[in-house]
Amino acid sequence: MNVTPEDSPSAFPSAGPAEVGERPDATSGRPPCAPRRALPKLSGAWRQARGGIWLEPDLRRTILFDWDGTIVDSMPAILQTEAAICRQLGLPFDESIFRQTFSPNWRLMNRALGISEDRDGEAHQIWTATFRSDHMPPFLGIEDALARLAATGYTLGLVTGGDRADIEPQLPRLGIDELMRVRVYADDTAEGKPDPRPLQLALELAGVAQPDDALYVGDALDDMRMAAAAGVRGIGIVSMVATADDLLGAGASESAGSVVEWADRFLGRSTSVE
Repeated sequence: MNVTPEDSPSAFPSAGPAEVGERPDATSGRPPCAPRRALPKLSGAWRQARGGIWLEPDLRRTILFDWDGTIVDSMPAILQTEAAICRQLGLPFDESIFRQTFSPNWRLMNRALGISEDRDGEAHQIWTATFRSDHMPPFLGIEDALARLAATGYTLGLVTGGDRADIEPQLPRLGIDELMRVRVYADDTAEGKPDPRPLQLALELAGVAQPDDALYVGDALDDMRMAAAAGVRGIGIVSMVATADDLLGAGASESAGSVVEWADRFLGRSTSVE
């Protein structure tokens, strides 16, 4: 039986994750990848909750996440890898330069670091020899936080500048393979962050009709710029590459010290209006 928006959210985790080329199709016999609860059409900026208390409930039902620095604690390893690249290519590098030039889009970061296009291949060889994606630890409590969001009825997904071959095997290792229903990797679009296309593709795969029906959570300035360009509300996660003020300046609507901290706050807001 196909899952419909009126069905319980607990009915849809058995469906496989939606990826590129795999959009919801009502005639295919396959459950839509992003079922949503039927929600009332309410006008005005503020809605009335039970008990006569005026609140503004968050009706967004799809939450998409960055990977590095958001779900896995990989920024120190990326810093060391970029240091090795610049050292071997004879370019200046320190943590300050890393913060100023970091982008999840490797092409943009290479150019910012002074790596010419004809040396991209050399830089990539150093990267693959140095960075070990299978050694990156998840942030403490991330699996539980994502599971609580999914159990509350939110459809979760990834929009990352990392490659599918590197990240896909890590999802089972972290225990979140079944939680990430939508996945867009760097090799799925010609454009990378901060271009809105990767996030727009994820919205299409999730069956999101309006961008403001979704949230995007990430730690980089280009994450927030991508979200703003796509019309999606951005949640900034403070990390070694961006402060709270940096993230807000790049378009984030709010910030938090971690996904776990934000999820606690977000779920507390959501349950307060149910």
